[in-house]
Amino acid sequence: MTVVFERLRDAISEQFAIDGDQITPATDILDDVGADSLDLIELITSMEAAFGVSVVDETVYTCRKVGDLAEYIEALTKKQA
Repeated sequence: MTVVFERLRDAISEQFAIDGDQITPATDILDDVGADSLDLIELITSMEAAFGVSVVDETVYTCRKVGDLAEYIEALTKKQA
């Protein structure tokens, strides 16, 4: 697992009081976790702060799976390097 995935998993686990072991790359943040779009925006905002990146608003609608969001954030961090 990547550092981004692990931090994302930990943030989801804390924000939604879910055991981190239940969160996989295939976990759908809206359907499996029970988040709404506002929760997803808050999660993305916290990841932006944690990794110093800027996530495009449309990502909220395309990166619903934990693994997809982690890959997107990883790609943004590589662009900045």
